[in-house]
Amino acid sequence: MHNDSAANATKNELHYDKIYASVNVDNTIHKLRNLDGYLDEVTRSHTSWVGLYKDGFRHELKGKRVLELGCGDCRNAAVMAALGAEVYANDISSAPGKAIDELNQKFHFEKPLTFVYGDFLKSEFPDNYFDIVVGKAFVHHLTLEQEEAFLKVIHRILKKDGMVRFFENAVNVGWLDTLRWMMPVDNRPSSLSKSRFKAWQESDPHPHRDNSSRHYREIGKRYFAEVKVRPFGGLERFHRWMPSGNFNTKFRRWAFRAERWLPSFVNESIARSQTVTYRFPKK
Repeated sequence: MHNDSAANATKNELHYDKIYASVNVDNTIHKLRNLDGYLDEVTRSHTSWVGLYKDGFRHELKGKRVLELGCGDCRNAAVMAALGAEVYANDISSAPGKAIDELNQKFHFEKPLTFVYGDFLKSEFPDNYFDIVVGKAFVHHLTLEQEEAFLKVIHRILKKDGMVRFFENAVNVGWLDTLRWMMPVDNRPSSLSKSRFKAWQESDPHPHRDNSSRHYREIGKRYFAEVKVRPFGGLERFHRWMPSGNFNTKFRRWAFRAERWLPSFVNESIARSQTVTYRFPKK
């Protein structure tokens, strides 16, 4: 692997060691004990959950062997296991392993979660082993070289009728992305504050790469017989300009419903996010 990809992997590991050093497992357990209510809520108003769980994904998990890449705080891994999947949770950081141990101790899953630490490309899973491979806001942390290498391994370890499901951000129109960078969000300064923005970029674990819907379609077609990319969130993105609270949540729910009526080319142009589904690895 080239030096830039290796450096990106190291940067990600250090970054997420800090973020996931103290995961609130008890909060996740509380959600699991009211799982249907929790999913009904987040799959209507929280972008990553709306995207990953589109089209009844929760009902496809029971009895399936699932690999999650970049399991992070382990909440999604725990939700999938609570829905009846046999879940292997992989992360480049060792920190999520502690959360997995605690989740297994405190909640009864049909099959306990299995943590897989380290570089996925060095894992030794058998061929045709998994029914589903999932990544929730994961792929955009990879360089394009890493993404290609990951898909080659996924293609090998996925069953012949297997599925890949990614939720990712979407960048389909350059000027919209330029406007997005101008708006300060959380710890990210506005691009108009050049020195502060440059310092933030240098510490950011996300590599500069193509995150367009077209890219995900093209790379998917190299390895899979069925490729579907569903851009969404073009209207929902405006919630970030509103104060948090009930109105913000109601607006997001409305936006996700309303954008279904927009022409597909409009949705793709203004999309903030996308659901990427690959099925049936090619021979």
